[in-house]
Amino acid sequence: MAAAPIAAGIGTLRPKLAGPAAIVTTLVAFLAALWNWHRPGAPIDQDWAPTWGLRLHFESDGLASLYALLATGIGLAVVIYAYRYIPEHLHHQHRPEKDGVRFFAFLLMFMGAMVGLVMAQDLLLIFLFWDLTAIASYFLIGYDRHREDARVSALMALLVTGISAIGFLIGALVLGDRYGTFQLPQLAELVEPGTHLNVAVGIMMIAALAKSAQFPLHFWLPRAMAAPTPVSAYLHSAAMVAAGVFLIGRLYPLIEPSETLLNILTVVGIASIVTGGLLALTRDNLKQLLAYSTISQYGYVVLMFGVGGPYGVAAASFYVIAHALAKSALFLTAGTVTEATGARELSKVGGLFTRMPALAISAGAAAAAMAALPLTIGWFKDELFFKAAYQENRWMQAVTVMAAAFTFAYMGRFWIGIFLGKQQGEVRPVSKLLIAPISVLGAVTIIGGIWTSPFVRLAEAATTATRLVPTEIHVAYGWYPETVMALAAFAIGTSLLLTMSVWQSGLSSAVRMGLTIGPERLYLSGLYRLNAFSDRIHLIEVRDLRSRVATVLVPAGILVAITLLSFDVADVYSIGSIASNDLPLVLVLIVIGLTAVTAAVPRDHFSMALALSGVGFGLAVAYSLLRAPDVALVAVLIETLFTLLIFGFLALLPRNIDHAEVVPSDRPDGPTDVHRLRDALLAAIAGGFAFVVVWGVLSQPAALESVMISHVQLAPEAHGKDIVTVILADFRGFDTAGEITVLGIAFLGVATLLRRRMVR
Repeated sequence: MAAAPIAAGIGTLRPKLAGPAAIVTTLVAFLAALWNWHRPGAPIDQDWAPTWGLRLHFESDGLASLYALLATGIGLAVVIYAYRYIPEHLHHQHRPEKDGVRFFAFLLMFMGAMVGLVMAQDLLLIFLFWDLTAIASYFLIGYDRHREDARVSALMALLVTGISAIGFLIGALVLGDRYGTFQLPQLAELVEPGTHLNVAVGIMMIAALAKSAQFPLHFWLPRAMAAPTPVSAYLHSAAMVAAGVFLIGRLYPLIEPSETLLNILTVVGIASIVTGGLLALTRDNLKQLLAYSTISQYGYVVLMFGVGGPYGVAAASFYVIAHALAKSALFLTAGTVTEATGARELSKVGGLFTRMPALAISAGAAAAAMAALPLTIGWFKDELFFKAAYQENRWMQAVTVMAAAFTFAYMGRFWIGIFLGKQQGEVRPVSKLLIAPISVLGAVTIIGGIWTSPFVRLAEAATTATRLVPTEIHVAYGWYPETVMALAAFAIGTSLLLTMSVWQSGLSSAVRMGLTIGPERLYLSGLYRLNAFSDRIHLIEVRDLRSRVATVLVPAGILVAITLLSFDVADVYSIGSIASNDLPLVLVLIVIGLTAVTAAVPRDHFSMALALSGVGFGLAVAYSLLRAPDVALVAVLIETLFTLLIFGFLALLPRNIDHAEVVPSDRPDGPTDVHRLRDALLAAIAGGFAFVVVWGVLSQPAALESVMISHVQLAPEAHGKDIVTVILADFRGFDTAGEITVLGIAFLGVATLLRRRMVR
């Protein structure tokens, strides 16, 4: 997490150093992740909020090591690439060099959030880092904020992944309430199959499936290609989309006991494979082709989790490694090709092999790995994929063969369309730094096809952490049933490539029809309707103060009412006894209540202010009876000041104001019976809401163990006799200092605005 502020701080002083600082900090993070995998450190498990049972629990198990290495290792290649790419990108758009600082800061922020996410073992801690990745991705996807498509795409990604994250939070709270803990290791031992588990973990799975762009929540990912190429390469190979399947792996001990949840993963995985594969075969934009292929590829992973067992989870773990290496290289290839040719469409490039042989070979290795050709790491990802399907049934075998055939076809279409055929247009020379990271990633995919041991051990550790059972993975070249399935996939994929001119036009028409009625259209329609509804509410809010208060308090009261009707709250509310020594306090509270009601009766402001001051001074008496004289004195002081301010304000008002001039235009004759009824209803709802909440809070006994106890004990060290004094003197002082700072910044902004207008 320190990498982002370090790069941002250095870049602020000297923008040119933001890139080198990002490279150095990412390299350190990668080496730390590598060392931590080799020699895992001790877990961190400290109290966070003891009263709520929350802990800062981080642990570097096999699953965390896999994704931390991908986040930092792929991240290092992307940052090196971006060091050369972003200055060119900013130059083409005539933007200042300092804008590059923001890019590296948010990229490293995402990397830190990803590492924190994979190491967290507490559900609410996971939610915290989960939302942090969403925030970072929003700024990265919308990096070119002057472009409307970038802003729309960033908002779409934030809404789809952010709203679904609320489901994760709800599921976590439901599990925590039922089992008394948010710690995943403990939940894995406590959960029992049933409707409760299916509902709680099911809505948590929605967040994971939305993040990994699985059908039908896949539409945000191709739109996210509006981001610069390094963002696409990172977020959609080893970070954002990978976070979705990581979460499935982390929750797998809670998913595995439920046959229903496993079946949902199977169905969603197959639907994503087919949807992403067909769309990838029809896209002309280079990055969109890869984006739809990512939907399909992560559909493989989700399908394998649905299949389950040692073979399914092992295949999913190994597949994530191979996909991250190959897909990041292919995204970077698309960016380099666009930089060299100026073209973003497959139909506008071609014949680049002779002009860019190093890029062609490196990208060819990555494409071969995605297509699962022998002597690449991709061969073994598909071997495990086929092995898991072979253990199931014929139907699953057919699905996996067709999925691999789709991959072979669209990867062949991507590489052949760029590097073979006739050259189109001019080809500008590009920096070696735009090719070197691709060459390294391509070389790693080849090394993984020959020396499999480190990748297998990493996948074994991740599988063991996912299933909580020691698992061994065996891969080797040979004549197995999986080999026959791979050859069948190659044959079908080759046939698809050779017959593309026959079927592509019809498939493109079907895809266009599907896009017009698909989930993206539903999203846009829903967003438009919500915006229209928001505009109507805004018109109600700005009508007068009562309307604005109503739009806040009425929904709050309705939510409280829904809660009371939905749950058994008989044990939440209690009525205590009143002792003889409580009678003075009861009498004062009755007087306060009557005074508050009286304040709503008079129509002149002076009488209302006088009645309201009676409420404040009455509360001061109540504080005294509750043996809090210091709080009572503060209440008297504050109430006196506010009362004097109100009277002073009223005294300064012109005496000849016509009442008709200050009421809304739709109420020329003053308040009508309808408005009086509305005000009374609003007051009843607000009062009932406050009464129910306060009664429920006071009915619950205070926690025996609370952070309040330690605060009381530390009061003397803060030079105060009691905690109230310390809060008023110290913490309130910090709060006031913060308010003064905000006001100072606001004044500077106003002064700057006025100065600019004066200059104009």
